[in-house]
Amino acid sequence: MAHPDCESMLNDIQSIQEKPETLMKLYFHKFKKNKLAVFGAIVLLIIIFLTILAPWISPYHPAETDVANKLAAPSAAHWLGTDRLGRDILARLLYGGRISLLIAFSSVAGTLVIGTTIGALAGYYGGFLDAVLMRLVDIVLSIPSIFLLITIVTIFEPGMNKLIFILALISWTSTARIVRGEFLALRTKEFVLASRTIGTRSYKIIFSHMLPNAMSPIIVTATLLIGTVILTEAALSYFGLGVQPPTPSWGNMLQDAQNVTVLMKAPWYPAFPGFMIFITVLCFNFVGDGLRDALDPKER
Repeated sequence: MAHPDCESMLNDIQSIQEKPETLMKLYFHKFKKNKLAVFGAIVLLIIIFLTILAPWISPYHPAETDVANKLAAPSAAHWLGTDRLGRDILARLLYGGRISLLIAFSSVAGTLVIGTTIGALAGYYGGFLDAVLMRLVDIVLSIPSIFLLITIVTIFEPGMNKLIFILALISWTSTARIVRGEFLALRTKEFVLASRTIGTRSYKIIFSHMLPNAMSPIIVTATLLIGTVILTEAALSYFGLGVQPPTPSWGNMLQDAQNVTVLMKAPWYPAFPGFMIFITVLCFNFVGDGLRDALDPKER
C-alpha cells in the first residue's frame, strides 16, 4: 500500500501534467462561444489556404499580360477581369495576398522578438535597466509612426525585405509594455522566488518559467497587430513606398487602380483588393477579441 504522502504527490504531479490540456480545452470552449471570432478564424483560414494554393487555383501568372483584353470585365477567361496592362486580377489578388500576409506575419514575428525581449528584461530586473528601456520606449512612441515609417523607407529605398525589418523595428513598443507589466506581476510570485532561491539562472527563469505564464496577452497583441500591419503595408504600397511593382500586393493593386482610365472603364477593379484588405483586417480583429475573452484569467 502506497504511503499517503507519496500518493498525494503523485496526484499533484498528475494534475500538473493534465493542466495544460485542460486549459486548452477551456480556452477553445470559450473561444467557440464567440461567433464572430469563429467566423473570423474560418474566413482567415480560407484566405490563407487560397493564397498558399495560388499557383494551382489561378491559371495565370500575376505578371502575365493579355494585351488584347486590357481592363476586361469579369468573364469565364478572367473571373475578376484584368487590369490596365491585361494582367489577371484574380492571380494578382491571390499572389498579392501571399506578399501582404507574409509581410504581416514576418514583421509581427520580429516585433514579438524585440518587444518580448525588452519587456521581459525590464520587468524582470527592474531598477536602472527598467528605467533606461522604458525611456527608450517613450522616445519611440513620441515620434509619429507614419512619419517615422516614411522617413526610414525613403532613406533605405522601398522593398519587401526592408519593409518587414522597418515595420518590426517601430512596432515593438506596445508588446514591450505589455510584457513588462506581466513580468512585474510575475516576479513576486512564489514559483519565481523559489527558482531564485535554489539558484536557477535568470535566463531560465525568464524564458522557461515566466514567459509561458505571460503568453496570453502576447498572443492577443500579436493577433491584433497583424491587422494593423496589413493596413500599414497597404498604405505604404499605395503611396509607392512599400512593395514595388511588378510584385503584387493588395496595397499596390489599389495604387494601380487609382487611375482615371481604370476608374472609368473598370470601376470594379479597386473593389477587389480593397475588400480583401477590409475583410482580412476585420477577421483578425474578430479573432483577437475572441482570444482576449478566452484567455482572460478573470473570466475563468
